[in-house]
Amino acid sequence: MIRICVVLLAMLQLGFSQTTKPVFETKFYEARDRWVLFDKKEDQESYSLGMIYIDPNQGYMFQYEAAVELRGGKLIKLPRLDSSSIKMRLDRNTLDVALLSEPDIVALDLEPKPEWLRQYRKNQDFITHRIGVASAMNGAGASHLALPILLNAYQEDPNYPGLRYEIGYGYNATGSFYKAVMFLNQAIEQEPQNFWYYRELGFALKHLNNLSEAEKAYKKGIALTSDGFQKAEMAINMTQSYFHIKDREKFNEWKKIVLDHADEESVFMGYIQYFEENWF
Repeated sequence: MIRICVVLLAMLQLGFSQTTKPVFETKFYEARDRWVLFDKKEDQESYSLGMIYIDPNQGYMFQYEAAVELRGGKLIKLPRLDSSSIKMRLDRNTLDVALLSEPDIVALDLEPKPEWLRQYRKNQDFITHRIGVASAMNGAGASHLALPILLNAYQEDPNYPGLRYEIGYGYNATGSFYKAVMFLNQAIEQEPQNFWYYRELGFALKHLNNLSEAEKAYKKGIALTSDGFQKAEMAINMTQSYFHIKDREKFNEWKKIVLDHADEESVFMGYIQYFEENWF
């Protein structure tokens, strides 16, 4: 009799644990091909239900399914007023999501892997598809997921367009600055006029505190591009470095480059203002 009571108590506890509110602690890029909930706003009663997937051409996407409410400890899917497909692109600012469990998926009458999802997986073995997926991961702040895919693709075709840049970016984004320097120097030997390599090389050298070499890389990159935003971005990185070590002469040199190429309303101008106000 005692054993039966213990088992019943355990079952009751399990039942209660399943009625807790959704926990929003999963990064969206870790929820690929999963049913998820986005948290409700303060003035809302319902969560947003949908699936996260990767479109190799668009990046991380969220396909909205329906609104969901938590009633009496159960998730209830609300009827939709229309049947149109609603998709939203996700970016680095996307909030964390709550993953749906298998029982939740069954209770909400959802297909674990809906038919429409297959079109985004049908060419998954092709290098173009894999690099597109990894590029989306890089762009979403998930370079730790992208790098294994990219390095595998590099073994197959090191000359695939854009692949070297994605790898260099991935190394920088994961803090592997020594690897970035070595890889990007090799990339520059193959494509010496590719300014993206110099942009990433300058970034890596800056974070290794090799400012003299970072300057050389950035100046070469600035000379190779006509994109004012990219010029200003490279210059603000050096401006920041010289702000930190309080080298006023070098700071002013790179500040001028920023001012020459940044729009007046750009974030770069805000950084310049901050540096000047906090110089001491």
